[in-house]
Amino acid sequence: MKAKIPFVILLVSLVFVGFSQKLPKVTLETLFGKIICEIDTIHAPVTALNFLKHIELKTYNDAVFYRVVRMDNQPNSKVKIEVIQGGLYADEKIDRQPTIPHETTKATGLKHLDGTISMARNEPGTASTEFFICVGDQPSLDFGGNRNPDGQGFAAFGKVVKGMDVVHKIQQQKDTSQYLIEPVKIQIEAP
Repeated sequence: MKAKIPFVILLVSLVFVGFSQKLPKVTLETLFGKIICEIDTIHAPVTALNFLKHIELKTYNDAVFYRVVRMDNQPNSKVKIEVIQGGLYADEKIDRQPTIPHETTKATGLKHLDGTISMARNEPGTASTEFFICVGDQPSLDFGGNRNPDGQGFAAFGKVVKGMDVVHKIQQQKDTSQYLIEPVKIQIEAP
């Protein structure tokens, strides 16, 4: 009997660890198709849970992708990136939302790779609702990267697991100074 107890504890521990590692997924539905993102609540809990909270509270009911950054539309940027950005868009809506502490990629171990979803911000600790998806690897957005003079980077909190073709379609839409002429409505669904 004694030999079975440690085995049962080990088996239960392995099952628990397996279940605890399952990350939530959210679907960003657009007229171009669905983008499914895995939200990393383990490595970036503050940022990930903030995003999920806004989904639950329906903060994102009127969310849109409104900004696209490509190599051809950032002529004055010394450090070029490629992303699509979404969220509430209107400053008066964004300013009403509480901000969260900045979780750097140094702290989380996450990187801004192709398909990474991350929080947009001005200064560290000013992120609330606006997010972006990386198109290609974007190391200049990581901690120590040189996209922002403060070197703190942006807070990555998940990745696209399906729908990068949709991200590419959105990124290629017509823009004026990086802002889409026709913002792309997003309907966000959580599991």
